[in-house]
Amino acid sequence: MSDTAQTYRFVIDALAPDQVPMARLAEYIADLAKLFGHKEHVHFERVEPGSLGLVQQVEQDYAGLVQERLSAANRAEGVPDDVAKAVESLNHRLAQDDATGSLRDEDGAEIIPFPGRDGPTPQTYGPFKQLGAFDGVLVRVGGTDDTVPVHLQAGDAIHICNGTRDMARRLARHLFQGTLRVWGEDRWQREANGEWNLIRFDISEFEQLDDAPIDEVVRRLREVEGSGWRQFDDPLAEIQRLRDDSDEDD
Repeated sequence: MSDTAQTYRFVIDALAPDQVPMARLAEYIADLAKLFGHKEHVHFERVEPGSLGLVQQVEQDYAGLVQERLSAANRAEGVPDDVAKAVESLNHRLAQDDATGSLRDEDGAEIIPFPGRDGPTPQTYGPFKQLGAFDGVLVRVGGTDDTVPVHLQAGDAIHICNGTRDMARRLARHLFQGTLRVWGEDRWQREANGEWNLIRFDISEFEQLDDAPIDEVVRRLREVEGSGWRQFDDPLAEIQRLRDDSDEDD
């Protein structure tokens, strides 16, 4: 690396090089790479002793661009999303490690403070209860408690619900037997990062959905006296028209 490169140090007060696991060190370095940006032109140089210090150098031609990103991190608004996420992630890791941090230039002046453990505690909200429903194929029923775990698969997702023993016995007859729709009370919690997490779903009732092909469903409808479906020469086209009308209403 050229002597004209710009040097930065990220110092963590409560960790020492011989205390931090290599995997954790890699997580900090990855966050710093996102903070600096221009990953092809920012180079990790060394770990300094004492309070954990991570030293990186920025190629001279990119020093101004990186400095603009670091300056933006201290603004009250208008911070680029990737910069804000990197700062948030670093502060989160520091809080987990009961530490604070500081990004400093080669003269030791602080550029960005990272309060970590001393920062505001993220707030969670909930849990909130509401009525809901899931569709899926029953793939597992099991457990010895009065509340029995029930697993429903919808595509790649597995919804883990709960039911009484009586409900579990009723559901077990439908194991791997087509799509079920379950109703019940769900409980959601909003995490500090803004994501909603389903923490519980208690099944109160269910029904087995008809997986018959659309042409078979149409045939059954046309056999129902007075249904009106016999008047259509092309009932599949009529179904598509109804779907299109519904999309326009949405």
